[in-house]
Amino acid sequence: MVITASAILIGLLAFIRPLQKNSFYLLHCGIVILAAWYIETHLFRVTPFAPKTLVLFLVYQFISINIVTYLAYWVDKRAAVRGEWRIPERNLHALEMLGGWSGALLAQKILRHKNKKKSYRAEFAFVLVMQLGFIVVALHLLGIWRI
Repeated sequence: MVITASAILIGLLAFIRPLQKNSFYLLHCGIVILAAWYIETHLFRVTPFAPKTLVLFLVYQFISINIVTYLAYWVDKRAAVRGEWRIPERNLHALEMLGGWSGALLAQKILRHKNKKKSYRAEFAFVLVMQLGFIVVALHLLGIWRI
């Protein structure tokens, strides 16, 4: 599982430019790889790139990216209140696009952050539609939901 998680996360890092300087994504990578290592060494053995391993990776990916996205929004809100250097919007959108849209939505509601700027909201809505479309296609390909 560690091999699977490392290969996927580092592969994304190599191909998606906004992730290369995104410290929150690096935190996410560390969390997922450490969780995969713990599961593999302490709970049960898994085979790299097996379906069960990929499902476990997706679960850890979803939980971790949402926690990290919420943390990124919190840090950005705190910086905005203090008048400090902010997190670039493209970094926030990259985290959302990797599955952190629910953490972002929760942060927008609870922290009241990034919910007035129309251009940001439009891009967020686009990311949300893309994510929902991805989920529908994945469910269709798995045979769980027929379109």
